Amino acid sequence: MKINASVPALLGAITAALLAVGCAHTAYRHNSFRQLYNGQNLDGWCYSATEQFNGRKEANDGRYTAQRHALVVNDYVPSKGPHLRQLWTVEEFPGDFELRLEFRAQVNADSGIFIRKPQLQCRDYLVAGPYKNLKKYRPQDWNEIVVVVRDNVAHCTCNGEVLEAALKLPPTGPIGLEADRGQMEYRNIRIRKLD
Repeated sequence: MKINASVPALLGAITAALLAVGCAHTAYRHNSFRQLYNGQNLDGWCYSATEQFNGRKEANDGRYTAQRHALVVNDYVPSKGPHLRQLWTVEEFPGDFELRLEFRAQVNADSGIFIRKPQLQCRDYLVAGPYKNLKKYRPQDWNEIVVVVRDNVAHCTCNGEVLEAALKLPPTGPIGLEADRGQMEYRNIRIRKLD
């Protein structure tokens, strides 16, 4: 059987296209969500530029671990390191974007989501506050935070209820998660660039 000369070229083009699609998750793309947490390890997360956790399932001090497709913020253990910790994305996010994530808080757990450095409190809200009047918050269950950033101002909701209507932000910065008190779990941490 004779192979047409264009078939290998076509197969090469298809292979290149598939590889490009497979690598596209690393780009900060328009309109489609990209996972910031891969569900397996702490790739793309760090304490600082010199303390990154690529390929690791746990931060050096054990405050953050990759477990069961959730990024877990573990409770403070005095012998392991500082009380307050912040885990940051290595990448920074300029421009307009939408950040979505789900979280589950233990009773009275206290954490936070940093959006280009300013903090949005993420806690067991009905016990730890500051948003104690939420009607749709589900204690010790999965809840969704949606952050829409336009012109360096963030509109933040939990299960559709407004937490912050106009949180002012710098022009660029990373996304971060705080470790303070109790255990918090985060999953489906995803972002998309808005036009």
